[in-house]
Amino acid sequence: MRVVVAGGTGFIGTHLCTELDQRGHEVVALARDPSGAGLPDGVITKAADVTDRDSLAGAVEDADAVVNLVALSPLFKPDGGDEQHERIHLRGTENLVAVAEDAGVDRFVQMSALGADPDGTTHYIRAKGQAEEAVRESGIEHVIARPSVVFGDGGEFVYFTKRLKEIFAPGVPLYPLPGGGRNRFQPIWVGDLAPMLADAVVDAEHGDQTYEFGGPDVLTLREISELVFESEDTSITVVPLPMGLAKVGLSVLGSVGFPMGSDQYRSLQLDNVVSENDVGAFGVAETDLKRFDEYLGLPTEPGDTAESTATV
Repeated sequence: MRVVVAGGTGFIGTHLCTELDQRGHEVVALARDPSGAGLPDGVITKAADVTDRDSLAGAVEDADAVVNLVALSPLFKPDGGDEQHERIHLRGTENLVAVAEDAGVDRFVQMSALGADPDGTTHYIRAKGQAEEAVRESGIEHVIARPSVVFGDGGEFVYFTKRLKEIFAPGVPLYPLPGGGRNRFQPIWVGDLAPMLADAVVDAEHGDQTYEFGGPDVLTLREISELVFESEDTSITVVPLPMGLAKVGLSVLGSVGFPMGSDQYRSLQLDNVVSENDVGAFGVAETDLKRFDEYLGLPTEPGDTAESTATV
């Protein structure tokens, strides 16, 4: 099978391209600048930009499947402002879907996000929801993947927890987390997600399905932050930062070019957990998935539960 992966040189893309290549598929990784991607020798790289439809047409020629992994982070304000989410996530998806239809592609796999909603409260969530609609309305058999936050080497989730502390309490052991860090995540390791995405590309039974993916643990932002700093032998004391103050702080910082703003403030009020974990549809049990504390190199206790019970 010839599989074109838009965003194939990114964090998730490199893992997926490697997985597909190891399974014997012909893989084409698209990126605006694919040089130095660190992909296996068998993976073809091509320069293309989802916001430029003309650059995509030749790149997806003869493809059996197209995967759209191109994304902006919801954790940080993008260069050019939050309106870039519509430009990249929605318009970019529309362009890629259009050229895939013209090329007669059999399957389109769309990387979306938990909570994607055309009427959502952030630019990111709205654009992701509208992009899902564009995929479903196309004439191509599709799979929509909605993961919680994805962690692993080269990812930004661990960095995000450190960056928040730098913003609100640089150089001191106190960590004022907005709202006390009560919002919940279900982080999934990229090494667990990539094989399931590869199955979504090639297996017939996944056609026209939407899947939610989460890891084995539901953790609050506070717990995640404490684990990250514990893994670095750094002591912190988390104190709740009223959401009103966080809103003012991030809005002011965002207005002067800082990489967080009002959209990120709204994101910090939202849970990011699955309504039902669909890893079982890929023959995977939650207990088989890598835990966040295990990835950080921290000891885990036998019998630890997946659901967080801590209070903040």
